[in-house]
Amino acid sequence: QVPLVDSGGGSVQAGDSLRLSCAASAFTLRRDCMGWFRQVQGKEREGVAVITSTGSTNYADSVKGRFTISKDNGAGTLYLQMNDLTSDDSAVYYCASRSQLSACEDVSLRVDGYNSWGQGTQVTVSS
Repeated sequence: QVPLVDSGGGSVQAGDSLRLSCAASAFTLRRDCMGWFRQVQGKEREGVAVITSTGSTNYADSVKGRFTISKDNGAGTLYLQMNDLTSDDSAVYYCASRSQLSACEDVSLRVDGYNSWGQGTQVTVSS
């Protein structure tokens, strides 16, 4: 399986925007559920947004209306557009894929079930 490589993090001010990217493969994006997760040191990793093989999406309540997950199957890239960032959004963000034998349509934000992970990209928001 092609490894996931996430990028795009950085240090911004509250109210700013960032777009995270995750390089995968066209095959992975067409078959798997893809998700963005985040983790603050000392806390459990949490689901932020997921997108299924056919494009259905789900978001954590804390980011609804501010974050948008999308993918470009042809380019093999997953995105997370993050707008109106707050200090509560500071974390290491990870992209992940959930591979199974058939096309994935599970919109769950649970961490378990995701079996391939990027290396993480740090997002720091200063208030």
